[in-house]
Amino acid sequence: MLNKLKVIGTLTVALLTSTAFAGNTKATPDIVDVAVKAESFQTLVAAVKAAGLVDTLKAEGPYTVFAPTDEAFAKLPEGTVASLLKPENKQKLTEILTYHVIPAKVMAKDVKKGQVKTVNGKKATINVTQKGVTIDKANVVKTDIEASNGVIHVIDHVILP
Repeated sequence: MLNKLKVIGTLTVALLTSTAFAGNTKATPDIVDVAVKAESFQTLVAAVKAAGLVDTLKAEGPYTVFAPTDEAFAKLPEGTVASLLKPENKQKLTEILTYHVIPAKVMAKDVKKGQVKTVNGKKATINVTQKGVTIDKANVVKTDIEASNGVIHVIDHVILP
């Protein structure tokens, strides 16, 4: 009980502090809103909308999203993104996007080497070395972008199931 009160107290102080600095009473944005505001995930946001996953990624979670930047999507063969955004490819796009999501909030300090089950049911391989962290063959280039329903880690390639 005492631990629960400490956690509640800590969360309350953190919420009040962040609200005071923000100058308003809005809650921390969810994963989708954080991605939209970042402006380096325009392709990812368009893909999430095309796949019909906005409501899912705005849900309570928690989620960890390994988010490819616009530059990462640009590394795909020419025409790939345009093709994936077509309505007839919604299922394939959904499979790819949900492969970038883990159904838990995993901060950088808690990442461990090994296989992790993604939201689409397949396993991705995480490797942790002195050089950094990879998921499959994508490098994690920025970590711990917090959202109300999880965390975003930025990657430099789109990973495929």
